[in-house]
Amino acid sequence: MPRTSEMIESKYLKKEDVGEDGTIVTVADFERVNVAMEGEAPEYKWTMRFEEFDKPMVLNSTNINLCEKALGSDNTDDWIGKKIIVYNEPNISFGNKLVGGIRIKAHRKAAAPREIQRSAKNVDPLDDGPPF
Repeated sequence: MPRTSEMIESKYLKKEDVGEDGTIVTVADFERVNVAMEGEAPEYKWTMRFEEFDKPMVLNSTNINLCEKALGSDNTDDWIGKKIIVYNEPNISFGNKLVGGIRIKAHRKAAAPREIQRSAKNVDPLDDGPPF
């Protein structure tokens, strides 16, 4: 059975669409749209569309700044075709309530875990090493 959040239709990307582990997406284009409810005064916001989703993501100032940092440019023309990760961040608050939301981070290939070598000064002279 569906969760209630899956039952609510939206023409914009929702946190449930991207998952907490995130989704790698490719920036396709931008559009300024009226996000106001029908019958309300117009409220224009920028949206970012990804090749991997049919619905665009409404941009807020935090995510615009995160994109700028992740993609290394303040010129959105430079962002087209670049990959980022969009993910559900559960620790976003609105009106003193944790509601979660979409956040952005850089897409980088993971580096191998680093290995720390034991230094001579930390070695016990009576220790022959690991028991395996």
